[in-house]
Amino acid sequence: MLDLWQEIFGTIKRNKLRTALTGFAVAWGIFMLIVLLGAGNGLIHAFEKSSSERALNSIRVFPGWTQKAYDGLKEGRYIELDNRDLHDTERLFPEEVIESGAIVNQGGVNISFGSEYINTTLNGVSPNYINIEPVKTATGRFINEIDIQERRKVIVIHRNSAETLFNKSHKEPIGQLLNVGGFAFTVVGTYGDMGDQGEQGAFIPFSTLQTIYNKGDKLRSIIFTTKGLDDVKTNDAFESRYRKALSKNHRFDPEDTGAIWLWNRMTQYIQSQEAMGMLVTAIWVIGIFTLLSGIVGVSNIMLITVKERTHEIGIRKALGAKPRSILWLIISESVVITTLFGYIGMLAGIGVTEWMDAYFGSQTMNAGMFEETLFTDPTVDLHIAIQATVTLIVAGTLAGFFPARKATHIRPIEALNAL
Repeated sequence: MLDLWQEIFGTIKRNKLRTALTGFAVAWGIFMLIVLLGAGNGLIHAFEKSSSERALNSIRVFPGWTQKAYDGLKEGRYIELDNRDLHDTERLFPEEVIESGAIVNQGGVNISFGSEYINTTLNGVSPNYINIEPVKTATGRFINEIDIQERRKVIVIHRNSAETLFNKSHKEPIGQLLNVGGFAFTVVGTYGDMGDQGEQGAFIPFSTLQTIYNKGDKLRSIIFTTKGLDDVKTNDAFESRYRKALSKNHRFDPEDTGAIWLWNRMTQYIQSQEAMGMLVTAIWVIGIFTLLSGIVGVSNIMLITVKERTHEIGIRKALGAKPRSILWLIISESVVITTLFGYIGMLAGIGVTEWMDAYFGSQTMNAGMFEETLFTDPTVDLHIAIQATVTLIVAGTLAGFFPARKATHIRPIEALNAL
């Protein structure tokens, strides 16, 4: 075995420049593969982090405009959701819907405490809102069912808003009365979100907002969680039945997808997972083809090596060397070159992914009440490094196989004459 290593490194040492140039192509291929995989992981990890903050088994319903004439009514009608739709969501679909809730908004509301004030949006919500959206109670509690039923004037404010309103008075927000657009509301809780950035609205019972601001029974949207809808097919079937149920309340064509808009997070998640899988596959394909150019180079120098050592191979065979030993010698040299330079490229690629993590690993986008993570942890996992190692070994073996096979077919008498 020691003799084998000495021969391999002796050959490499005799052809330093040629080996280095060829090895660079291999290093570049594996470098690009690692960098692309790292960048892809950054996008995938950001998506998974964002998804984990929300209930994936949730659907949000928004009003829309009819795109088809129906039952004597023209297209272009605005469909407003109402309390009847909210009640029908649970009543008509007990097998699929866990719990439903409503959302109503009122923008540009002044909230004050003493001389301090803020201008923000009031979000009238149901208790299930906190279980679905990336809003977490920091202190106190959130809106509950009794608040909805009794139309209580209670409010949950963002912790940054609480600091603005109560910082000078040094008072604990919970239990304090706020002037909310001319009405007295009791603070029952504070909340935090994913980014603590952007517009930090306040939450009150949706029934209270409907009453105070004369919304009647109208809703901005309906939000509910589902069960048993685990694939795109079952979700599409449910959406069709749900749209048909609401079409009876508002007299629009059940096939009119513009009348109401359904944001189905489970379907979106499944489709995104499929897209991420395609992304990873595409990265591997690009990386493998980039690596292939280096492998072709290694194979070529192995062919040149075999040609240069034809006389030596002939002597070996004349002295009784078996074809298997010749085959092993050439393939081993190919694997060593490929693996050595491949690992150099791999280490460089890992270094770049660590740099990306340090400078771009927390890229976010302001999405209103919170910040959406776009790029996080763009590094390669251990199993990726193992896969890349296996890829290098296989590639090195393939690169050396055909030159080695050619070497085993050299006839001793012809090789001895090749001077």
